[in-house]
Amino acid sequence: MASRRTSPVTDLALVAVFAGLIAAFTLTPAIPVGPLGVPITLQTLAIGITAMILGPWRGFAATALYVIAGLAGLPVLAGGGSGLGSLARPSAGYLLAFALAALLIGFLARWVIARQGRARWGWLFVAGLAGSILLIHPMGIAGMSINGGLPLDKAFFADIAYWPGDLVKNAAAAAVAVAVHRAFPSLLVESAVRHAPQRETVSVG
Repeated sequence: MASRRTSPVTDLALVAVFAGLIAAFTLTPAIPVGPLGVPITLQTLAIGITAMILGPWRGFAATALYVIAGLAGLPVLAGGGSGLGSLARPSAGYLLAFALAALLIGFLARWVIARQGRARWGWLFVAGLAGSILLIHPMGIAGMSINGGLPLDKAFFADIAYWPGDLVKNAAAAAVAVAVHRAFPSLLVESAVRHAPQRETVSVG
């Protein structure tokens, strides 16, 4: 039986809804920490949920839409911030890493969901950590060093303050994603089929 594919309209609707979800999560109070006051927020929780549920391309698109909306002037960034001036703040590295992290987490999540087994939560948690370790934290450290004037070693130690929260948020995002994919088991499969290259069939005879 052929796999059912999502329509472009459905994809666009999901991208818009999840971009709004990320923006909604920023309404919670930000907690400034560290020498530069870069805040702890729920943005990364929403981005993890988005990537793990939508997969790489839709997750990337939803996160990029959120970031672009904020840079364009909508007050949806951390602490109600907005505008291109956000790129000059010490938190700019984290902001620029969000969409790339969603892309990586989404690819890993799609691989996890395609597997059968009881360890989905654990693997999705690892996928979220991969986005944090490989992209969000390194780019965040670079942003604090470049825009905040911190030496890299001090920026590294300042970044450690965000790790405990990231562990909790990635665990929560994985739990939400497992529940959603249990309810909608073809969500990422449909996305994979839609974005896979089409093969031409040649009949002989």
